[in-house]
Amino acid sequence: MKYRNLGKSGLKVSLISLGSWATFNEQISEETAFDCLKTAYNNGVNFFDTAEGYGDGKSETIIGRSIKKAGWKRSDLVLATKIFWGGSGPNDKGLSRKHIIEGTDASLKRLQTDYVDLIYCHRPDLETPIEETVWAMNHIINQGKALYWGTSEWSAIQVLEACHIARREHLFLPTMEQPEYHMFHRQKVEKDFLPLYEEFGLGTTIYSPLWAGFLTGKYIDGIPENSRVTLKNHQWRKDVFFSEDGMKKMDKVKKLSKIAKELNVSMGNLALAWVIKNPHVSSAITGASKPEQLIENLQALDVMEKITNEILSEIEEILDNKPAADQDWKE
Repeated sequence: MKYRNLGKSGLKVSLISLGSWATFNEQISEETAFDCLKTAYNNGVNFFDTAEGYGDGKSETIIGRSIKKAGWKRSDLVLATKIFWGGSGPNDKGLSRKHIIEGTDASLKRLQTDYVDLIYCHRPDLETPIEETVWAMNHIINQGKALYWGTSEWSAIQVLEACHIARREHLFLPTMEQPEYHMFHRQKVEKDFLPLYEEFGLGTTIYSPLWAGFLTGKYIDGIPENSRVTLKNHQWRKDVFFSEDGMKKMDKVKKLSKIAKELNVSMGNLALAWVIKNPHVSSAITGASKPEQLIENLQALDVMEKITNEILSEIEEILDNKPAADQDWKE
């Protein structure tokens, strides 16, 4: 396993981590989830990601039980959860001080731990002032219920505002942003957040590096049984993947698969290795419905070394979607 600092913080996270979004609450049994967690841990993964909104807390409960069952030392783990969707009541959603405090307590109870290492604001809350959220997150850290905090799917402007408030009031800065990032979704990580990496030491813990399996090439010949697009809450992906634009992307995956074949690696490993090649990615959060899938994903750590500048150029030529540099109007 390889480890990177989370942005400019001193926290070390495994470059490939294990998430629990769809798999732990929709696809697999608790026993299989335990096997996946154990396989990850035994292969050096120390970062495990969940959220109060995943299966209405079910994912947190499974992770908490699994850690207790395995008997792992708490200091060997980096646990992350997210606060936003905590229930159906008027104060059970969002990033108010009330919900952040109560949601955190509920998450810790399900996880059976006194603290999480990372706590995210799962989405921006347009009805709550960012200043209220920043102060609430600072309170959670001061109470020892989390060690670091960050955001997920916030815009660069929203993260920037949070950073300015925290710096002005001498509060804890957000340490990480969790955006979607893969070969077909690049703008935020590669351009929008660039000023935040240097000025505020922001890190990213990206999700969907394989775009729900699309970048493994598994949909080239149709929809496999038990794939994510067959799940009740993910069937919208079918419309995206098999739209006119999706089919154009499918053609690019076919071309990328030829590069993977030349390197003697899987298409999925090539796509995942391309993501973690980016130095601004502190960790790539992957999902796994069985231990073997996780083992396959971990091979991307070796594939990363095979992606030379020449290979990167070949990939860029196929993707043809690199975020454009700002126009210099003086030239």
